[in-house]
Amino acid sequence: MNNIDHQLAEKWILPKSRVLDLGCGDGTLLEHLQKNLGVTGYGLEIDEFKINQAIAKGLNIIEQDLNEGLARFADNSFDTVVMARALQAVKSPDQLLIDMLRVAKEGIVTFPNFAYWQNRVYLGIKGIMPMSETLPHEWYNTPNIHLCTFKDFERLCDDNNIRILDAVAISDKPNPKLPSALLNRMVKRVPNLLADVAVYRIAKN
Repeated sequence: MNNIDHQLAEKWILPKSRVLDLGCGDGTLLEHLQKNLGVTGYGLEIDEFKINQAIAKGLNIIEQDLNEGLARFADNSFDTVVMARALQAVKSPDQLLIDMLRVAKEGIVTFPNFAYWQNRVYLGIKGIMPMSETLPHEWYNTPNIHLCTFKDFERLCDDNNIRILDAVAISDKPNPKLPSALLNRMVKRVPNLLADVAVYRIAKN
């Protein structure tokens, strides 16, 4: 997660709350939250190298494939579940979202927006699946099996009785030719076109 993701997490996560970080990687976000907000909790990760990095930071990490779900955790075990840029890589995103809101009061989900204008141009001109810093893999070896857009995610939430509390559109690679304030206003107005990363805060209806 980048600095913008950290800022949003700090804004939405209460101090000293219980947090579960799905696909936590090397534990950068969880470490940040522990140091700055005094949260407690766990990270779930499948990559052994990243697990060792996270454990070296003094974090509580469980080795687990997110496709196995969250059955090991009881209802309302946490205040917030965070899943950063992993939604599109799981087999059943709808079921995992439901499970997230079973074990926690709220969820924070981020994912690459496939409707981003550069992806549209790439696909339209080159005729092949787009690649970028946000989507760095070839179509045949990508872990991203359920790419979606802002509108797709909002329809998914509506279909599963999930309430959207906040939504933020992020441009990971700002245009240096545009003033940041102007770019931010443009991204907020048409996020499905101009943002390459979506961030949502969700809860049960």
